[in-house]
Amino acid sequence: MSRLDELIRQHCPDGVEYRKLEDCCTVLDKKRKPVTKAAREAGEYPYYGANGIQDYVSDYIFDGTFVLVGEDGSVITKAGTPVVTWAEGKIWVNNHAHIIEETAGVLLRYLFHYIQTIDVTPLIHGNIPKLTGGDFRALQIPVPPLPVQSEIVRILDNFTELTAELTAELTAELTARKKQYEFYRYKLLEHPKNESRMVAVGDLGKWSGGKTPSTANKDFWEGGTIPWISSKDMKAPTLEDTEDHLTEKALTDGGMTLLPEGVVAVVTRSGILKHTFPVAYVPFRTTVNQDIKALVVKDGISSRYVFHALQAYAEDIRKSTKKQGGTVDSLDFQRVLAYEIPVPTLDVQKRLVDVLDNFDAICSDLKIGLPAEIEARQKQYEFYRDALLTYAATGKTILTGRQTDRQTDEYNALIRLCQYVFGYVTVTLNVISENYDSRRKPVTSGNREAGEYPYYGASGIVDYVSSYIFDGDYLLISEDGNNLVARSTPIAFSISGKNWVNNHAHVLKFDCYATRRYVEFFLNSIDLSPYISGGAQPKLNQKNLNSIPIPFPSISEQERIVGILDRFDTLCNELNSGLPAEIEARKKQYEYYRDNLLSLKGVAEDENKRL
Repeated sequence: MSRLDELIRQHCPDGVEYRKLEDCCTVLDKKRKPVTKAAREAGEYPYYGANGIQDYVSDYIFDGTFVLVGEDGSVITKAGTPVVTWAEGKIWVNNHAHIIEETAGVLLRYLFHYIQTIDVTPLIHGNIPKLTGGDFRALQIPVPPLPVQSEIVRILDNFTELTAELTAELTAELTARKKQYEFYRYKLLEHPKNESRMVAVGDLGKWSGGKTPSTANKDFWEGGTIPWISSKDMKAPTLEDTEDHLTEKALTDGGMTLLPEGVVAVVTRSGILKHTFPVAYVPFRTTVNQDIKALVVKDGISSRYVFHALQAYAEDIRKSTKKQGGTVDSLDFQRVLAYEIPVPTLDVQKRLVDVLDNFDAICSDLKIGLPAEIEARQKQYEFYRDALLTYAATGKTILTGRQTDRQTDEYNALIRLCQYVFGYVTVTLNVISENYDSRRKPVTSGNREAGEYPYYGASGIVDYVSSYIFDGDYLLISEDGNNLVARSTPIAFSISGKNWVNNHAHVLKFDCYATRRYVEFFLNSIDLSPYISGGAQPKLNQKNLNSIPIPFPSISEQERIVGILDRFDTLCNELNSGLPAEIEARKKQYEYYRDNLLSLKGVAEDENKRL
C-alpha cells in the first residue's frame, strides 16, 4: 500500500468534502489594475495577463505567492481546462487574469494542480472567451485533509520538476542537434573546396525577382491558388505553402512570372536581415514578391545542393553583402551574385544532399524525436495529475531517473560522413590516433638490465631489457636520427606485446589493425623532408608529425589496401632467401602498387560502386 493510500484511509474514510473555490482561498481580483502598453514604464517587475507575463514594469501591486487563472482572451486550453500560472514575488496583474492566494486549510499548490483538471468549457462564453468572476469563484474543489493534500502536491511537484527538467534537457539537446547539423554541413561543404570548382552564385543558374500585384484588384487575389512568396513565408528551410495566393489573372494581367518547382529562394530586403539571411527550398511552382530572389539552377548542379550550400554560408553572405544605411535592411544583390561557393561533381552533390537532407529531417520535423518525447512526458504528467486528483489511481506513480547521456565524437562522425560522400577524407594523425609519447622513458646502455623485452629506438630494436612500459599494439615512428633522411630502414613500424620505447620514436595507438597498418604503409611511402627540422641531427617533432595530411578512406577500403600490401610484404620476405632477382622485381612491383593504392586514385570511384 502506498503512502497516499494510507493517508486517504486514515483521514478521509468517508470521502472528500467539496467546497466552492472562493471558500478555499482569497480572491484578490478587486486589487488588479490594467495599464495600457503606452502608459507602462519599463522596469523589473513582471506584468501578468491572461496567459502569463506580458511585460515588465517599474512598479508592483502584489507581493507574495499566487495562482493566476485566465479570465478573458486566451483562457482555455485545447483540453477545455483553464490557463493557470504560478507567480511569486513582486508582480503586477491586469484585469484579464483572476488572482488567488492561500488561506488556512487549503494549500495553494494543491489548488494550482487541481484547477488545471477542471473542464470549464460550459462556463466559457462570448465572442472573446471569458470565465467570469462569478463562475470562477463557484468552481467546485474537493478538499481532502492537509496531509493528503501535501502528499498529492509532493507527487505532482515531483512530476512537474521532472517534466520541466526533461523538457529543458531535451530542448537543449534538440538545439545541440541543430548546431551539430550545422557543424557537419559546414565541414562537409568545406571539405571539397580544394577538389571542387568555385562558382559564383550568379553563375549557378538564372535568378528572378518578383513584385506585388495591385492589392486593389480583387481579381488578382480572391480565390487564388498560385503560391506567392513574401518574407513572412521564409521561416522554414523547405516551404510547404505560402500565406498568400494569386489568381491566374494576376499572372496574365499582372505581369507575374511563374517559377518552376525546385527553385531556391532568398530574402534580399527585410528587417530580418539584421540577424538572419533566410534561404528556402521551394518544391512547388511559385511566384515571388519584390523582396525575394529565386534561383532556377542550371543543368549539372543540384538545386538541393545549392540550397544547403547557401544555408551553410548564409551568415558570411549576409555580413559581406549587407547594405549600410537605408530605412529597410537589404543586401547588395550584385555582391551576393559575386559570392563563390564550392561546387563538386554531381555525384558528390547528390551524396551530400542525401546526408544533409537526413540531418534536416531529424532537426526540423517537430513530430518526431525529442519534441515528441517532451509531449509524451507532459501527457504522462497530466495523466497522473488527473488520476491523483480524482483518487482513481492513487500511489501508482512512475518516477524515472532517465538521463540523456549521448556523447558524440564529432570528428569521427565527420570522418565517416566524408568517407561516404567523397570516398575518403584528409586527416592528420592526432585525429585518428592516440599519442603515448609522454609515457616513453630512455635508459642509458649502462643502466639497462638485460631481459626478454624489446627495447625500441628510432629505427627498431636496440636492446632487450628486464621490464616493460608498454603492452599492446602500437605504431612507432622515428623522431630523430639520420634514418629520417637516409630511409635505409622504415621510419614507421608496428610493434606488439610487452616492450620498452625510448624517446627517439613516437608511440601511437590506433583503434584497429587496418588503420595502424594503413598509416604505417602510407608514412613509409611519402617524402617526409618538408616535415623534418634540424641540420646535423634531423628531427620529426610531434607538432610536424601531426600536421602531415593523410588521405583516409573507409575502413573497408583500408582493409582492402592493407590486405594487398600485407600479401606483397609476405611474398617479399619469403623470397628473401633464394631469389634475389625475383625479390627485387617483387619489391618494385610492391612499391608501384603501394604508391598507387596510397595515392587513392580511383578510391572514391571504387567506393561508390560498392555503395
